[in-house]
Amino acid sequence: MKPDPYKLVEVHPCPMSTCTAPAGSPCRTTAGKVALKYHTARFQLVPALRSELHVATPAVRHPGALWSALPAVNRAAVPAAMDVRLGYARVSTCTQEIQSQLAALEASGVHRLFHERISTRVRERPEMKAALAAAREYRSLGARVTLVVHEMKRLGRGALELLKVAEELRDAEIELEFLTGPLAGRHDPAGHGAALFAFFAAMAESERDYIREKTLEGQETARAKGKAIGGVKVSDEDMLATALRLRDEEHLSLREISSRLVIRTGKKRGQRPAPATVMRMLREHDAQAAAALDPVQR
Repeated sequence: MKPDPYKLVEVHPCPMSTCTAPAGSPCRTTAGKVALKYHTARFQLVPALRSELHVATPAVRHPGALWSALPAVNRAAVPAAMDVRLGYARVSTCTQEIQSQLAALEASGVHRLFHERISTRVRERPEMKAALAAAREYRSLGARVTLVVHEMKRLGRGALELLKVAEELRDAEIELEFLTGPLAGRHDPAGHGAALFAFFAAMAESERDYIREKTLEGQETARAKGKAIGGVKVSDEDMLATALRLRDEEHLSLREISSRLVIRTGKKRGQRPAPATVMRMLREHDAQAAAALDPVQR
């Protein structure tokens, strides 16, 4: 006879930090009531229920009533082999396509999917942090956990960054799987995978240095051809004259001066210049004026 879904779910304590219902009891709300349905992080611990969108709390548990702990279930009934697969996808900019990564991860059979649009230069990546936190939670429940990514560079390009992720996975005994690339396959960072991971991390660092060198070469070539590098200039002679008057005659701060100025050309037309822009404009003027007076003073 097949057991009821709620019994399979309640074999496990709820891993949600806002619930933490013990094994044998239904999930609870922050208001202290019996939840209408089990939290996703809990019922996904049951292999037969991983594909479900939700698992309703049965009437026997009186959903909506005041929650109270029930007798604990026999922990021997917990499935011996739980295999949880967490997917992580990332692109650097809003213009990059991420759907192919998501489709590949879903096809690989991940149970939860984390994705974000954020550069590897950003140290704190919220979805990566959430994926690792979820992996540690599942691992604490005795599950075998694998973090699945499309390819190595989705985790990061810098050697130190990649090795930091590897250390976190190794310390939590979480496996890593790449769907494509030189490291395609499943790897245990605590085993032979650690050496491979470190090797390709070094390659990634070299790749990043190469890209940086080519970018600098391209900028120098552009400068040699007379092309401007950097942001578009937003100041003009009228803006400078107004800024000098406001500073020297009215003694206003940079923030106050910027609030009185208006950009007249380019994409930022009609906007106010930033205080930093005003400071740069005034410093350049002062430097040029000092240089012009220097020969006279001699």
